[in-house]
Amino acid sequence: MQALIVIPPRQVLQQYGGPEQALMQDVAGVPLLVRTIATAMRAGVDSLFVIWPHDVDSSIWERCAAAQPLHLRVDKLVWQGTFNPRSPACWTAIAASIAGQFLWLPWNWVTHSRVLAGLLPMPVRPAKWEAPALIERSALMVGAGVRLTSDPPPDGVPIYSRSDVGRAERFLVANSGKSTDNFYSKFNRFLCRPVVRLLTHTRVTPNAVTVAGLVIGIVSALLYARGTYAYYVCGGLLFFLSGLVDEMDGMLARLKFKESAFGTWFEGSVDNATYLLVFAGITAGLYRQRGPHEVIYGVALLTGCLLSVILTSLHRKIATTADRPHEYARRIDQMMEADSSNWISWITRGFHIYIKKGVAIHYLLLFTLVGVLPLFLRLAAIGSHLTWVMVLYFNRRFFSRTDAPATKKALENAA
Repeated sequence: MQALIVIPPRQVLQQYGGPEQALMQDVAGVPLLVRTIATAMRAGVDSLFVIWPHDVDSSIWERCAAAQPLHLRVDKLVWQGTFNPRSPACWTAIAASIAGQFLWLPWNWVTHSRVLAGLLPMPVRPAKWEAPALIERSALMVGAGVRLTSDPPPDGVPIYSRSDVGRAERFLVANSGKSTDNFYSKFNRFLCRPVVRLLTHTRVTPNAVTVAGLVIGIVSALLYARGTYAYYVCGGLLFFLSGLVDEMDGMLARLKFKESAFGTWFEGSVDNATYLLVFAGITAGLYRQRGPHEVIYGVALLTGCLLSVILTSLHRKIATTADRPHEYARRIDQMMEADSSNWISWITRGFHIYIKKGVAIHYLLLFTLVGVLPLFLRLAAIGSHLTWVMVLYFNRRFFSRTDAPATKKALENAA
């Protein structure tokens, strides 16, 4: 998909503090113009047509184009005067350079990729040009109509002044989750918002946040291992905190366009290590408090967790490409939804969210506060073994035969 972005002339940009201030001001740790284009790329844009005013320093664009998130084909046109999108003559002048359908991308509109990806094509010219729009080129030629109804603009925040930057950052942080987030994840991310927004303006990396979550998990495990109610509660609170930190690293990576295949695998490995450490700590604590019979359940839990970790890692490699391991959960969920006529898929889809760390932190803390940690150990041991058994089952059901109806439908949805 092609996107078109028009940069205003210097006279207009002076109203925003000048070209440098207007185009490269920091919005959640990323220069505004870089963020605008990178968001479009995340929504599926693979080529960009830039109309650059002749009186604005071109070095600003060079710095923008050299930014790490931007790797796409760019055509740049230096424009004399002001490009007026309401003028058919302006569109006629660039008609040969724009696609039959393209994304109109305002330079100062801050939004997230799901908004841009969800835009519907407009067969007529927009009534307003301040917001993004997916436009048919034929609608811009002489004689084309104008949209008569004033539809509400897509979600986003236009940047007109410094006060708008704060609103834009709050909007971005509030929408930095995943489309597949459940109630628990949304609640966790709500708690994380202030810290994540602060982190966007630091040099802290998502992987550093992941390591911080591991350190908190280790301390949680050591506290659980002490074997008294007070230490259990402190351990449960710290494990809950490590779960919040686990949400923060992904939010920070998406906000700063720092997602990577390594980051996905690293985060997953740290989550698994945290689970194993905390469960080992719980086993040690209950051994101290209740006796050696608790070790049986603890060993069963750790064995089930190890098998689940190994098999899930192998399954992820089968279900996703090497550069997109983060799509694993979404693809498996799509496959189970497409296969909902199968009672195992239907039941598993309803209950598999409870093995996620963002959900487990709530229930472990609840069981700890109520004082029924032994019950949690037993239920978790059963759940861990059901997990690896289900991984084997779905691997055989969805990936041993690529012509299976559920597999074909899920692959079509993913595409």
